[in-house]
Order: sequence, then structure tokens, then C-alpha cells
Amino acid sequence: MATIPVLIIDDEQDFAVTLAERLRLRDFEARSVGSADEAMALMQGGWRPAVAIVDLRMPGLDGIETLSLIKQHDPTIEVILLTGHGSTTAGIEGMSKGLFDYLMKPVDIGELIGKIELAAGKGP
Repeated sequence: MATIPVLIIDDEQDFAVTLAERLRLRDFEARSVGSADEAMALMQGGWRPAVAIVDLRMPGLDGIETLSLIKQHDPTIEVILLTGHGSTTAGIEGMSKGLFDYLMKPVDIGELIGKIELAAGKGP
């Protein structure tokens, strides 16, 4: 099976880098960036993730705004919102804008992998 390209967008760089490393150890093609601007530059440069994992609260553009940018760039990229400061309102707003799923930090790596595989169309 081909590796699934995953983009992690989170201003908590330690978290993003560690999560990307954990996903690479499980044969995902994972990259991490610290902002929506960095994510868009990477995608406009030609790299296309199948799934983006986006933090809800970030300086500058938040997760919902980042979701909108990603969907404008490529509506086939699935987005999972991951947050430690979530609310039902943010989840509902995200779903109305094409969000695939909404998970709370800390997230179990097995659960996250299952969601990534489902989002990429490779899960059960």
C-alpha cells in the first residue's frame, strides 16, 4: 500500500514535529509546519497531502480559517481538526466547511491513525 501523505499544521512546534516523527515511524509521509501560511506555501510548491491535521487555536489564522484555505486550494484534501481547547461550536462550524473529523488533544495515536486512514480512503 502506498504511504499516505499527512500534513500537520500546529503552532506548538514540539508537538507537530513529534507527531510527524511518530507517523513516519508508522510508514506515513508526514510533514509538519507551524502556520497556515507555511502550509499553503508547501502545497503551492507542489506537495499534496491526502490528509491535513490542523490545530484549532493558532496565532494568525486559526484552524477553521486554515480549513477554508485548504479546501479552496484543493477540496479533495481531508482535514482533521485537533485541539486541546475545543468546543462543540467549532466542530459544528468546521463540519459545515468540509471538516472530516474533530478530535481532542491528547489524542491516542491509534485513534488518530484510524481517522487518517479513513480520511484517505484506506481504512475500513
